Amino acid sequence: MTPPPVSREPVVGVLALQGDVREHLAVLSALGAEAVPVRRPDELAAVDGLVLPGGESTTMTKLAVRTGLLEPLRDAVRGGLPAYGTCAGLVLLADRLIDAPPDQPTVGGLDVTVRRNAFGRQADSFESRIALDGVPGGPLSAVFIRAPWVEEAGPGVQVLGRVVGGSADGRIVAVRQGDVVATSFHPELTGDTRVHALFVEIVRHAVALGRAVADPSGAGAGAPDLGGEQ
Repeated sequence: MTPPPVSREPVVGVLALQGDVREHLAVLSALGAEAVPVRRPDELAAVDGLVLPGGESTTMTKLAVRTGLLEPLRDAVRGGLPAYGTCAGLVLLADRLIDAPPDQPTVGGLDVTVRRNAFGRQADSFESRIALDGVPGGPLSAVFIRAPWVEEAGPGVQVLGRVVGGSADGRIVAVRQGDVVATSFHPELTGDTRVHALFVEIVRHAVALGRAVADPSGAGAGAPDLGGEQ
């Protein structure tokens, strides 16, 4: 299905409660999106898509609760707003967490179980080459900083990328469910814009279709098929 042409660039927000907000805003702007910080419910209501950045997931959720943003975030993502989470953003989008405080809430929207800080502490940060299904041009240089991984993905989740080699061989580090994408790593720190470009295209497609409610099956009605493992 070919969507109708869009007369404007999409407005893509970056959750700006804490974390590497400026880096995401810069990449999105370079790709032609109107990139804006999101700190309040009214700002969230004005975007076509949302990036949830890396940082401290516990701090972000506490601030989201304090500012009254958590429930609007949940409603928006579950209502079909395209979202992309990196590192802590993956934790925020997960429906289930391991190695998290028992009272840590999430935004949800991804049928995955995520292990926080799975790759170790700050001193264990590393860079690796990761091939992502649906992202042309060969493997990406992926930066992992106190990164989570996906322990288990539900049947409606596409696995886009895994670690190859080393002690974490085979671990899931990139997923997609409908218009929600998440990676364990930080593409905004490498100068490689391909993952952000994929997300901006997802947002453009959603805007063109005027889709306000996500397909309840998680397939993302009319969304581009990226392939990937199931």
